Order: sequence, then structure tokens, then C-alpha cells
Amino acid sequence: HQQQAWALRAVIAHLKGQFEKEALLRAAALSTWSDNPAVDHLIGKKLSQKYRFKEGAEYQRKALELDPKFARARFQLAQDLLRLGNEDVGWEVARLAAEQDEYNVVASNLLTLRERIKGFSVLEADGIQVRMDSTEASIYGPAVIELLSEAKRTLCEKYGVKPREPIVVEIFPEQKDFAIRTFGLPGGAGFLGVCFGRVITANSPASQGERPSNWQSVLWHEFCHVVTLEKTKNRMPRWLSEGISVYEERQRNAAWGQSMSPVYREMLLDDALTPVTKLSSAFLNPPSPIHLQFAYYQSSLVIEFLVQKHGLDAIKGILSDLGNGLIINDAMAKNIGSLERLDAEFLEFARQHANEFGSKADWSRDGVTDEPRLNDWELWVQEHPNSYWGLRATAEAYFVETQFEKSKVALEKLKELETLTGERGGPLELLAQVYQKLGDSKAERRVLAEHVAKSSDALPSLRRLIELSTDEENWEAVRKYAANVIAINPMLPEGQTALAQAAEQQGEFADAAGALRALARMDPVDPASI
Repeated sequence: HQQQAWALRAVIAHLKGQFEKEALLRAAALSTWSDNPAVDHLIGKKLSQKYRFKEGAEYQRKALELDPKFARARFQLAQDLLRLGNEDVGWEVARLAAEQDEYNVVASNLLTLRERIKGFSVLEADGIQVRMDSTEASIYGPAVIELLSEAKRTLCEKYGVKPREPIVVEIFPEQKDFAIRTFGLPGGAGFLGVCFGRVITANSPASQGERPSNWQSVLWHEFCHVVTLEKTKNRMPRWLSEGISVYEERQRNAAWGQSMSPVYREMLLDDALTPVTKLSSAFLNPPSPIHLQFAYYQSSLVIEFLVQKHGLDAIKGILSDLGNGLIINDAMAKNIGSLERLDAEFLEFARQHANEFGSKADWSRDGVTDEPRLNDWELWVQEHPNSYWGLRATAEAYFVETQFEKSKVALEKLKELETLTGERGGPLELLAQVYQKLGDSKAERRVLAEHVAKSSDALPSLRRLIELSTDEENWEAVRKYAANVIAINPMLPEGQTALAQAAEQQGEFADAAGALRALARMDPVDPASI
């Protein structure tokens, strides 16, 4: 007879698309106390945790009809409305909730944040509204609008979606403000952006430290969520949503999104690889951060496989059926056939994909001691000359010991084995540093350019390329690499400075003036010279 138990069963029925059963279970929950607002509040709160904000808000309204003073329902309604983009009403409900419960920390945080948001600049175009810090808006706001407009044209047409309401994007210069707007409390340091449907919240690149992620790829990823959540009415599993977004990042730019790495290769070949039909579980309790990142990558590979095997129309069909109330496995079975065959075929695809990466290399580590030292690896490489792990370990150790020639030999062997990726701090970055130490600027430049082509956020490589290109007075290259720096973090003076210098040298005075205006807004040490 416990009301909470019946309420939770109603939630499960809703998530399964059993809406008549949901109504019966809600009635059972209220049968012993017909005007208890906690029942509808609990159902709505749990639906909102599954991104069903519209349905969640409706339940909070039902709770408030039963008890207009029920504070928990009022505040949950405020959060749902804010995440739906209904901000005029949402902020007012949040204010009423804070007045009703002075000890509600989240409500207090939101109202404090609201005052800061009021000072943001607002840019609008093509049904998209962007709110961001006024200084940042003056520097790269138009580029944000341009990118989002391109994303809307490309992705909405591709997936057959016409957004019914304006899309709101809020970019926060401070991570704690992003966290409060997104989660209600400080924290969430690992998140770059979050999409609730037609509302996107994102961290400004200026808030991300020394190695920020490419803001363009982040916004493209999040806008893809807008499209797929709109098409499914927010009724889609996380793996499918993230998989499509990562896949679409790579379609837009090969350096964006996640790509194959030696660690991912091992995980794809592991016997414990998560089947497609159970992929949601990979996001729920990952044993480590790398396992969570791999869940994103595997999900994108599933989308790549489905598009190759069944075409984009199958993906669109799955999304449409999810929007019509089918659960994910039923929607997949309807559009692509046997799920058992799907799991088997994807497993074959994943293993083939993994084996094609670095196919010339020896990936075995069987027989290596638990804590190998340099001499252990040297003996291992003598017996296994194509060993990826042996060559990488010896190269890194030689570099630390300033034996750059030996490090170069090992790294060039890895390059010959086609195993170098754009990973941060990986062998490709190390090879460029080795060439720099050895004074081979031509080889260094070649490797740096390769690294930039494989990575969306290779700031150290870009800085060095700008330096080399400036020394050579190759102003076209300087402009190209400066633009890449600005795509990662437009608030870094070095990118704008390089662009201004190169553009001026080429006689492109309008571009130079634009970069100098950006620098002038960054509180420069010597504003008169700018």
C-alpha cells in the first residue's frame, strides 16, 4: 500500500510507453490518500531526471493543485520550466520557492545567478538566442551565432527536424555559474556543456584552464542533442543521444569528437565489450573515467556501423519511433531487425575496426613484468621490435634521460607502424619535441602539422607552429594556425596577436583591426600600443 512504491511503478510504466497503465498506477498510489501532493511530485521529479521535463512539469502542477503550498513541487516546477526554456515563468516560480523556503540552497544559488545573467549580452539569429558575458560576446559572439546557425541548417535538414520553439544557449565565463545553472550546485567539473532539449548550457573556453576543449566542437555536439531530443520528444537513451552527437562531430570535422587510440583498441577487443542492447549500462556505473569516455566512443561507433549497414534512414526511423513511445530495443528491432544479430554483427565490426588500427604493430604485453624498468623494455623491444608498448615506453624514458636520438628512433618506428594519434601528451607530441631538441625544424613542423590535423585542441603544437611560421615570415600559415587557436579559446591574447600581425603583413587590414579590437577588450597591459 506504500504510495511511493506505486508512484515509482507509474514512472516505470511511463518510461516504457505504457501510459494507460501509468494512469492506473498513479490512481492506486492516491487510493489511500487522494490529496497527497508528494505522489505527483515524486513521479514528476523522477521523469525530469530522465529528461522528460515537460511531463515532469505537468506532474508538479498536479501536486500544486492538491496543495498550493507544497514547496518541493514549486521548486521542482521552477527547475523544469527553466530547463524547458520557459524562463519568464520559471524565474518567478524560483523566486516564490526561495521566499517560501529560505533554507533552499539551490533556489538561493539560482536567484543569485539570475542577477549575473541579467548582465549578459544577448545575440539572436535564425531562431537561436545566445546569452554570454558581454566582453566575450564582443570578441567571438558573432562566430558562435554563425556556427550554431550552420549546425541548425545542417543537422535539422539531415534528421528531418523543425524546432517548434527558439533554442537558448547560455555560455558561462565561470565554471561554478555553469554548474549552478545546470545542476543547482557547484561541481560537475568534467562537463563542458549540457543540453536539456531546447536549452544548452556551456562552459566558456576561458573557464577551462590551460588545455580547454575546442568550443566549436562542444557547441556542435550539444546542438546535435537539441535535434535528436526534439525528434524523440526527449525519449531516448543516453548512449544513442551521445553516440549520434560524437558521430556528427567527426562528420563535421575529422579532428573533432573521439577517435581511435591504443587504449580504445584494447577495450574494443576486450571480451567484456558492452553489447549494443545493453549499452545504457556503460553510462550508469563506469569503473573509471576512461570507461565513461570509452562509452561515448563505442556509442559513436555503433552509429557509424548502423549508418554503414542500414543507412541514415534507419537511425531516423528509430528516433521517430522513440518519439512515438516505443522503447529503444523495440524501436531498433522495428528498423534494423534482430537484436541478437545486431549484437553479433557490431562485435565483428568493432573488432575489425580495432585490428585495422596499427595492424603492423605488435600489441602484446604478455610476459612483461608488473613494474618494468627501462632495461626491461629494452630487452622486450629486442625480442619484439614492433612492440607498440615497448617502443612507447623506451621513447618516453629516453626523452626524460635526454637521449633524444634514441627517443627519435623509437618514435619514428611507431610512426612507421601507423600508430600515432592526436592524443594529448602522446607519442606524436613527443616526436615533435624530440625534433625540436635536435634542431630539425623541418621535421618538427611536419609532425606538428600532423598533430594539429588529428586533434581539435592541440594548443602547444599550434603555439609552436605560429612561432616557426613567424620566424619564416609565412604569414598565411600564421593566420591559419592563429584561427585554430581562436577556435579553441578566443580569449587567449596570443591567438588574436598572431592574427593581427599576420593580417597586417598581408594587407588584410579589416581582419587585423578586428583582432586588435578583441585584444583591446582583454584588459591589455599596454592598451595604448593596441
